[in-house]
Amino acid sequence: MSRRRPIATRAPRRQLAAERPETHKAPTPTRAYAAYVLGLLTLVNLFNYLDRNVVYAVFEPVKRDLQLSDAQLGWLGSAYIVVLSLAALPLGVIGDLRSRRSVITFGVTIWTASTAAGGFVRRFWQLFTCRALVGFGEAGYAPAAQAIIAQYYRGRRRAFAIGVYSVGMALGGVLGIWFGGVIAERYGWRWAFIWMGFPGLILAVLASRLRELDRRPPPPILETLQRWWQHGMRGVMYYVRPLATCAGIGALLAGFLSLFEGIPSQFGTAVFGVGMSAGIAWTVWRLVPLAVRRTTAAGAVAVGAFDDFQGAAVLVLRTPTLIWVFLGGAMVTFAVNGLIAWAAAFMQRVHGLSVARVGAEFGVWALAGGVLGALVGGRLADRLQQRWRGGRVLASGAGFVLGAPVCAALLLVHDLCWFAPLILATYFLYTWYNGPLAAVILDVVPPAVQASVLGAFVLFSHLAGDALAPPLIGYLSDRTGDLRTAMLLLPAVGLLGGLVILIALQTVARDMRRVTALDIHVSGQS
Repeated sequence: MSRRRPIATRAPRRQLAAERPETHKAPTPTRAYAAYVLGLLTLVNLFNYLDRNVVYAVFEPVKRDLQLSDAQLGWLGSAYIVVLSLAALPLGVIGDLRSRRSVITFGVTIWTASTAAGGFVRRFWQLFTCRALVGFGEAGYAPAAQAIIAQYYRGRRRAFAIGVYSVGMALGGVLGIWFGGVIAERYGWRWAFIWMGFPGLILAVLASRLRELDRRPPPPILETLQRWWQHGMRGVMYYVRPLATCAGIGALLAGFLSLFEGIPSQFGTAVFGVGMSAGIAWTVWRLVPLAVRRTTAAGAVAVGAFDDFQGAAVLVLRTPTLIWVFLGGAMVTFAVNGLIAWAAAFMQRVHGLSVARVGAEFGVWALAGGVLGALVGGRLADRLQQRWRGGRVLASGAGFVLGAPVCAALLLVHDLCWFAPLILATYFLYTWYNGPLAAVILDVVPPAVQASVLGAFVLFSHLAGDALAPPLIGYLSDRTGDLRTAMLLLPAVGLLGGLVILIALQTVARDMRRVTALDIHVSGQS
């Protein structure tokens, strides 16, 4: 007869701050603090798109200095998009499991430093690397930020709040081209990258102090720094080494291939891109198990979403509204970001404007149209939503249906007197969707996986949408010798995307009822 070994016991030890559960019952936030959170995240979003779009302002001087083709210029616009798309979903899941605040802080630090580093490059692949790292830093921001906003603003105020947040996108996207053009005209294109990058580090510090309503408050800064110091460089390098190693190997191979005149430069870029992608996948492979160790009950569904992508994919495929939103979102993103990428170069080549004047002419009118469109689109969507559950869908798709002929006229007009009002009208209509479309996704998705599904949307819309737009327009421009002809593809794709989004009018009410019933069922069980 065997004896059962006694179970060893030990005295409970004091729980470290880093090991405490992430869930936290926070007091109801004041309206002032909610406004502060929205304002800060909007400002960070402004720098997000400012750093993202500054490269478009300097397309022409970069092309002359580094001797690039239009297709290569397009890849500079798409480098960050491809990496952003690949990293968005895993970082969204990490935000659900661990801390959205930490994802934001880490991302802001990476993308601002990489933007500034773009001012020191000498070769195409070096600038390509910097733009790819900008995408890695920005990948987790939108899902994490919108999930935090959804905690502070509920019900009818949510679409308007996300619309305000999207003003940062409109402002940053235009100011990046405007300020970038002015700085490049006066000091050179390298200083445009440097001056745009470094101010974002201040925002990273402020973002690290944000409170999440379902998580414990952030520890004091000194405690955080002490914990980082205890991990040491060895602990940091455990997570940095995969990306650095693969990117370094890819860069070495790309540099080696550039020595041979018979090998196209695009082949070296592709080799480097493969190295970067492998490094990102390896880094995420190491980071996610660390996040899963502290999974909460609310994040259990998100764990399955990451395991092999099937959680988020199945949810999308089982939700008809999400199918139409994802497909239409990719098309309209193609149209919007393709226009942003090539507008400055278009004005310089077709209308003969200087870099600084392009920034001013394009900046003022596109900025006004983008801000008004984001605010009006969010408010219009909320008003329509009060009367009809398809209101936000209608506002999202209608802007592109109405804006397509306006955008086509913008590209075809020869008289500069018409150019300014057409820019205003195009960006006014093309930014209606910013807040409402994200709100539609939040309306038909359970709260536990909102950041994950938003990350999946970022992944799909960017990878299947605007990642293709800049290089495709550049390729068509190289083949036809006419940038105007190539850019006429943009309003056509935008019109088709708006119509696809409007198909969701038939399904959104049913999907919203399903999520409401699921929330009631879960609440009843708890």
